[in-house]
Amino acid sequence: MNTNPQIPIVLSPGLLLVLSAPSGAGKTTLARMIEKEFPEAEFSISYTTRAPRGAEQNGKDYHFVDTLTFQQMIDRNEFVEWAEVHGNFYGSSKRVIDHSYRPGGIAVFDIDVQGGTSIKRKYPDAVCIFILPPSMDELERRLRSRGTDTDDVIRRRMLAARAECEKGAQSYDYLVINDRLDDAFQQLRSIVISERSRRGRVDTTALRLQQP
Repeated sequence: MNTNPQIPIVLSPGLLLVLSAPSGAGKTTLARMIEKEFPEAEFSISYTTRAPRGAEQNGKDYHFVDTLTFQQMIDRNEFVEWAEVHGNFYGSSKRVIDHSYRPGGIAVFDIDVQGGTSIKRKYPDAVCIFILPPSMDELERRLRSRGTDTDDVIRRRMLAARAECEKGAQSYDYLVINDRLDDAFQQLRSIVISERSRRGRVDTTALRLQQP
């Protein structure tokens, strides 16, 4: 007999969507497609202390801040999750989550598994989706096609990608293989629609139904 029953998850009226994937799997493209498909969705732009790369723009790709500013945001408890990666800090603002928790709202996070797991611990009703490449060979081909990394950097990215895929496949709610972008988006879109129809997220107050 189970003497310690699991406490049921209470769903918020909004949807907190976490997308994770190894670099090159297409999660940012898919996250932006979700934002475009659902006008009520808000994409969470991460904060980082690293310098912009290539054509990255402040406020579009990341919020680029100095270490002091980042530390002050930590002290004010403004991050839902943050971490140090290769000497730089990355963090996700709580503000987007607060915005998503209104009825019908959607917060979209494009973060790594470590960050996604942290959010899931704090918000058990978060929906975590891991984007997988069709194969590791295809992922390497995509990384090399960018023409921005050395062989050594690509080798390190591939090692990190394998570890990230293993963690995501073991712990995330949904897995989407991004072989063809349009197909992957349709799967992702279907997950969002299904999750928004779950009991607890649909407003039935106007029906005056008897509650359990």
